[in-house]
Amino acid sequence: MALDDLVPISTNSNSIEQEKVIPSTDEMMERGLGRFGWVEFVQCILVSFAMFFDAQQSFITIYTDEYQTWHCTNPTTCAWDSNICKIPRSSWSWDGPAHKTVISQWSLECASSFVTGLPQSSFFIGCLFGSFLLATLADTSLGRKNMLVMSCLSMSIASILIVFSTNVWIYSVFKFLIGFLRSSIGTCVLVLLTEKVSTEWRFTVGIVEYFCFTLGYVSLPGIAYLNRYNSWKSVYIWTSVPAIIYSVIAYIFVTESPRWLLMQGRHQEAMAMLKGVSSVENSDDMIVSLIEAPVNKQKASIFQLYSSIAELFARSWALKRMMAVMVLGIGIGMVYFGMPLAVGNLGFDIYLAVVFNGLMEIPSCVATYFLENRQRKPSILVFSVASGICCIMCVIVGSGQQGIKVGLAMTSFFSACTAYNVFLIYIIEVFPTSVRNTTTSLVRQAIVFGNIFSPFLISAGRKNDIFSYGVFGVVIMLSCVTLLGLPESRGLALSDTMDQQEKKDDMSV
Repeated sequence: MALDDLVPISTNSNSIEQEKVIPSTDEMMERGLGRFGWVEFVQCILVSFAMFFDAQQSFITIYTDEYQTWHCTNPTTCAWDSNICKIPRSSWSWDGPAHKTVISQWSLECASSFVTGLPQSSFFIGCLFGSFLLATLADTSLGRKNMLVMSCLSMSIASILIVFSTNVWIYSVFKFLIGFLRSSIGTCVLVLLTEKVSTEWRFTVGIVEYFCFTLGYVSLPGIAYLNRYNSWKSVYIWTSVPAIIYSVIAYIFVTESPRWLLMQGRHQEAMAMLKGVSSVENSDDMIVSLIEAPVNKQKASIFQLYSSIAELFARSWALKRMMAVMVLGIGIGMVYFGMPLAVGNLGFDIYLAVVFNGLMEIPSCVATYFLENRQRKPSILVFSVASGICCIMCVIVGSGQQGIKVGLAMTSFFSACTAYNVFLIYIIEVFPTSVRNTTTSLVRQAIVFGNIFSPFLISAGRKNDIFSYGVFGVVIMLSCVTLLGLPESRGLALSDTMDQQEKKDDMSV
């Protein structure tokens, strides 16, 4: 029914009193968020840029934990194809300074896969714990904006403190802390972006987030190259200081999610954000609609902080959906994060390899944009399977044909990026506002759980590709089976409560 349709409520001999039908909260939110001008664009960039620094911390170990190349210094006891663990230390030397990476500085070149993979694995373990312990803070007491700023700032400070590490064990503890503190950044960015725009712009702002993440990843080779003769500590400082500056700027200029404000009962603040983009003739209706909206305000007690998790698992359909997307996230995330971390196994220039991998994210963003009007499930399936096949082909090709192997690895990463991008938008669409930040955090928790094992697999894959590329390919393809039990979400408006989501799902069946 149109907004200006009139319904008679009483009659007399002279006139008919009439009343406007008040639109639903979903309709008013869509109208209020419908405009996307320069102010909204700047907000989108400000929020998304947190992913630039998140990407740097996620993949920084490609260079700080690199296995340096080496050369012989004594031809009588050393050959170019020697195993440096079986020849005297005095007969060979690193090509760069010993303090360039943690491997060379702390003499870990002959350490086990467990020791060399421990720092990055600790990072993912920290992400796992952080996703669980911090997941609901953005849904309850802190909100999206404050959680984002706090996570980015604390991550950056910990990244500066890591330079005081004196051995691999202390270094791994700091990596755990960095992972713990950055665990909410990706979730808060994605949720904050999608809740501040209408359905029409949801996919577009998601692509801006991915593009900023790509820029952060591609910036690493440049920073590492400029510091190729310096200590690994310089790379951490170069990536941390700008992130601290960004955190201050974000705290001042980024605005909160109107949907979250509404769910917390802060109607005046939500209205202040929406009224400026609503027309004069519907502003009164918007006020009434927002005031009558459901409130999910929670006090910050230890029990109530996890009320969104209890609300999520109290319904069987939500629990089944949550388990399915978590399994799917493990498969896609293992390839998405594992392939960039494994570039050192390609036997290719490590600076160019990261650049080529990063450039694959650009066509991936373009592909994601054109998939906006396509169904989500088939898109995720096709690109996930393609990525898995390319991973397995890397094992079959082997190191004998390096060019083909590099091409397959890049194609696999491109496919995984596209599947990952669509997947992150998908999980936003299939859960309501009241639990959206929590569910997104839990999915990311599943993703990092799978990646805890990736550093060990990559380290073992230096000797046999089946332990890295082979495992990646099998896992991502098997995870796609869960798509059979998930709903399609293309073109649907976001729901605010579990009841609204359940009704919407029933109507779409």
